[in-house]
Amino acid sequence: MKENADKARALDATELAKQVRDGSEQMFRLRFQLRMGQTDGVTKLRTLRKERARLLTVQRERELGKTEAPAVVAPKAKKAAAPAKKVAAVKKAEAKPAVKKAAAKKPAKAKA
Repeated sequence: MKENADKARALDATELAKQVRDGSEQMFRLRFQLRMGQTDGVTKLRTLRKERARLLTVQRERELGKTEAPAVVAPKAKKAAAPAKKVAAVKKAEAKPAVKKAAAKKPAKAKA
């Protein structure tokens, strides 16, 4: 996928606009054929839609003056580990088996 975006970034503005227009026309024709029952090209429609989105993204980047996609934000740092005493207490509590008391069942009264 990244290769396609790099290829789109290598195009000049007029060629990029032409590619978007051609992709839109192909999508229109393919949707029309799908509605008429002439083709089962759903995967082709998906790939066209994704490619058009890539082209439009590159166009928008150029409008905003960006030369590359935004950097990935680093994940937040994890919280400090809990104090050792609390961790030991939790482990100790987890190690004890849970004992359930059997509820005393009352004998069922027989109806006459």
